Amino acid sequence: MEVLPLVALIAGSAAVAGSARRTRVPAPLLLVAAGIAASYVPGVPSYALDPHIVLPLLLPPLLHTAAVDSSYLDLRANLRPIAMLSVGYVLFATLAVGYAAYLVVPGLSLPVALVLGAVVAPPDAVAATAIARKLRLPNRITTILQGESLVNDATAITAYNVALAAAVGVSAGWAGGIAEFLLASVGGVGVGLLLMVPIHQLRKRLREPLLQNTLSLLIPFVAYAAAERVHASGVLAVVVVALYLGHRNWQVDFATRLQEEAVWKVVAFVLESVVFALIGLQLPLVLRGLREYEGAQAAWYAIAVFLAVVVSRFLWVFPATFVPRWVSERIRTREPETTWKAPVVVGWAGMRGVVSLAIAFSVPMTVPHRDLILFLTFTTVIGTLVVQGLTLPPLIRLLRLPARDLQAETLAEAQAQSEASRAAEERLAELLEEPENSTLPPPLADRLRTVMERRRNAVWERLGEVNAVTGESADDVYRRLAREMIGAEREVFVSLRDGRRIDDEMLRALLRRLDLEEAAAYREETA
Repeated sequence: MEVLPLVALIAGSAAVAGSARRTRVPAPLLLVAAGIAASYVPGVPSYALDPHIVLPLLLPPLLHTAAVDSSYLDLRANLRPIAMLSVGYVLFATLAVGYAAYLVVPGLSLPVALVLGAVVAPPDAVAATAIARKLRLPNRITTILQGESLVNDATAITAYNVALAAAVGVSAGWAGGIAEFLLASVGGVGVGLLLMVPIHQLRKRLREPLLQNTLSLLIPFVAYAAAERVHASGVLAVVVVALYLGHRNWQVDFATRLQEEAVWKVVAFVLESVVFALIGLQLPLVLRGLREYEGAQAAWYAIAVFLAVVVSRFLWVFPATFVPRWVSERIRTREPETTWKAPVVVGWAGMRGVVSLAIAFSVPMTVPHRDLILFLTFTTVIGTLVVQGLTLPPLIRLLRLPARDLQAETLAEAQAQSEASRAAEERLAELLEEPENSTLPPPLADRLRTVMERRRNAVWERLGEVNAVTGESADDVYRRLAREMIGAEREVFVSLRDGRRIDDEMLRALLRRLDLEEAAAYREETA
């Protein structure tokens, strides 16, 4: 791809995604719509999805950032429902959707239909995370959707490889398919387990934040490539490594964490924006291959496959939710009670995305009905994103799911901070008694105690009364005044630089100090 079209794609996607933050419409939907509209603008180049770029270059960093931000403990606590969706549902959807397409489309062989089923089986990791984050779903539902989307691509890619081998006449049968699935899954997890500890130890020993962040950007590609090299699942390797690193991220120095968080936020924002815009931009390319199918006929096939995808998810989700609870007392004891509302949301939140399209584009040209597979994949992706993405928010409001208890979360945060502050206070008292620290002036010791006390009180104040006029708590007022003071200091530093009383290097050092203080206030304000 030439440089100018690539720059235009990134800039346009970022602009649309940024605009979406000011609306109630999830960014993926606006990006897809903008991509479709842009694809018909004269002069816009053709952006074909290359599976050799999407799978090894775009998927690993997106999976990495989603897994790092996930909770390993929450995922482990919900391992059973996640496995039922990421493995069981994907295989069920492959068979159900494939068989439905086989019945609906004349001349479509069952192996080719199963290729289509495997392609559209996995819900999209990026779409699930973006929609769940926007809607602030209950924690357990969000964890299950994120966990499913992290692992299901590995199942779908393996199912696709098995179905494709059958479609081109080189199938090794059920035994070969099971062996390939085990190699991909066990091998992918094994590669992740082998890499995660050495990578983490290297991260701990590197003291230069720039080197740390360079390593951080390389990690998902290294894990993916290492697993694919031995014909294992690169997806699972990336997820295992990222979950381990995210769980132990506290062991890395603070400067690295600050830079790393900012770097990955930019990477995730750009890649997510580009990915959904690329989906919309595929429309002309997809329609170009449908010459042998009439409009009404192709539309009927698209509707039938879309309905099969939606219905098959509900056919799996409800039994998978309730049947294990009915037959196992252990599951009833270990897992929280649930109602019919949760599986309705999980069932309706199965949006498809760029991975399905990338797999569809990788179908060899020699496979019969390849153009139809590509078209039906595209319409399924667009249909789930638009229909389910637009109706999911009103569905959640209609069901009146229990919202996150922000009061309880704030109370838990305050109690945790209180315990941590007490430990810090005791440690400070011990340090001040040591001879080597006796030279610390009392005002500086008091300053350490004041900062610690403010951290302890800040969260509790969010639980207290607010200003009747401004709606601010005492801590809100403190932060606002602190930022105003920082702003006044910043203006003085700039004026001193402009008056040649300090140079630019000193200005940057002084501004960085203020920036860190303001960043701390901002992080507390938006937590």
